[in-house]
Amino acid sequence: MNPGDRVRVDRGTATYEGVLMPSTTADNLVVKLDGGYNVGVDRADAAVEVLETDTYDVESPGDAGGTSEITFDEELPTVALISTGGTIASTVDYRTGAVTAQFDAEDVLRAVPELAGRANYRGRVVANILSENMTPDVWVDLAEAVREEIEAGADGVVVMHGTDTMQYTASALSFVLDTPVPVVFTGSQRSADRPSSDNVMNAVCAVEAATADHSEVLVCMHEDESDDVCALHRGTRVRKNHTSRRDAFETVGARPLGEVEWESGEVTFRREVADRGATDLDLAADLERDVELVKFVPGTGPAALDAAADAEGIVLEGTGLGHVNTGWIDRIEELVADGTTVVMTSQCLEGRVCDRVYDTGRDLLSAGVVEAGDTLPATAYVKLMWALANVDSVEETMRRSVAGELQARSVPWT
Repeated sequence: MNPGDRVRVDRGTATYEGVLMPSTTADNLVVKLDGGYNVGVDRADAAVEVLETDTYDVESPGDAGGTSEITFDEELPTVALISTGGTIASTVDYRTGAVTAQFDAEDVLRAVPELAGRANYRGRVVANILSENMTPDVWVDLAEAVREEIEAGADGVVVMHGTDTMQYTASALSFVLDTPVPVVFTGSQRSADRPSSDNVMNAVCAVEAATADHSEVLVCMHEDESDDVCALHRGTRVRKNHTSRRDAFETVGARPLGEVEWESGEVTFRREVADRGATDLDLAADLERDVELVKFVPGTGPAALDAAADAEGIVLEGTGLGHVNTGWIDRIEELVADGTTVVMTSQCLEGRVCDRVYDTGRDLLSAGVVEAGDTLPATAYVKLMWALANVDSVEETMRRSVAGELQARSVPWT
């Protein structure tokens, strides 16, 4: 009895039939049921009958009775697949029942045979973490890995990343990396053992986007709840707006930059994008780590800023047009006088900061606060880290668009 065999497992009054999968422990059997779900069974209590052998090639999974090989074809573009972990590179740990990150990039190729024939692939692991464990140090490692892959001739890069903090990492690469080829982030909301998993479609659409004619840093995820289209979001304008839906990601303030049609693989853009090869490859990976993101809530006094008193930069999530309690203004003025850059964003999902409308806003401007327009708070946080480490005119840089993070106008759209 080996992984890949079709088996029937009897345990008490329950019977399971499916494909025997590799197990993370010697005490359990793992069976992929015909409905797509996996089940773990204690070996000591199970009676196992092998129905067929080698019906499923675990090393290179495909249709029953067949395999899917990924071979080099000089007519195809080369895509570097870089894994950082996350649900798209996760499986179920049958010891705990939890989803854990344990696949590397080569495993992703074996797990998604639909990738075959679309490109030549190089696999690389930068980190093997869930995205809540992502850090600026890993952002830098990732940016350096992407640069090396492009220097080595990759026609595009796909980054496999956990969804929870993907918007931060996509923003980081948007600022630190000048790329002549596409860099496309993708992930999955639901792990590969679930029939409703979005990992295959997202991965395939990301590869199609990575071989298209542009040089943007994008996030590629389901556009809606169906399996028809993946949306392409600019890395600095995207936000995860739902905990578990497959279409959790949205471009804030506009429709997504483009899309990939699942059946045909056709990539289309709604707005102007940078052409492939339009810029020379360059990396400015220095980041100022001493930056804080502070959210104002009613009733919080200016002491909330004390923890950030020694920071080089602070991004405020203000209310509405960019306001905080008037009791904060004197403390902000002191911080600015001591050399801290204080940037104002809004907690609102749409619209932009404008501190010239009300007295509070005008007082904040007088205190030295820098308006960030409609830059998203998470993006402004990353941008300020980059700006403090790489440019002389930090305030001017925060007021203008560097990587598409700040739109010229905020207008209603449908």
